[in-house]
Amino acid sequence: MEKHDGSDAGTIRLDDPWYDALASGWGEGEEPGAPVRQAAPATGPAAAQGRPAVADIYLEVHRSAAFQEVRSRYRRFVVPGVLAFFGWYVAYVVAAVAAPGLMARQVVGAVNVALLAGLGQFLSTFLLTWAYARHARLRRDRAALDLRWTVFEQARGQERAAATGGTPGPAGGEGRPAEAGDAR
Repeated sequence: MEKHDGSDAGTIRLDDPWYDALASGWGEGEEPGAPVRQAAPATGPAAAQGRPAVADIYLEVHRSAAFQEVRSRYRRFVVPGVLAFFGWYVAYVVAAVAAPGLMARQVVGAVNVALLAGLGQFLSTFLLTWAYARHARLRRDRAALDLRWTVFEQARGQERAAATGGTPGPAGGEGRPAEAGDAR
């Protein structure tokens, strides 16, 4: 993203791949009970020339094997993590209610089992957060970024084709930054 000077210095450029065009405007300035805005049907030059609309690009990516792999990696980590953490929390609460004698047992000085289990709750929260961030960085972020660049390049190709009146070229990755190991 380039640095902007002037009156629009705080705005986000629409050609920024991190700008989520589908989510922008959701929940902004809407009154409770206001009618829900419906997505407009695909119209304009892209639909008239038989090219897919931007929404179709997102649907195509959503159906892709790469996207499904990212989602399955996410689920394979999150579901067991949430179940284990919730089970540990419920065990702590149940032990505090059902076994007050056990929780009151002194371990060292004034430190009892309940205090150690409570501190264990904090420790497990931080460990789960660290493990989630590590898992995301090692197993999902690269693939998700590649998917985001694919969508960005396809949408940009459509915009260029609409501006020139031609057909969009292949998504060759001309705007994607080169990374170590890329064969481009």
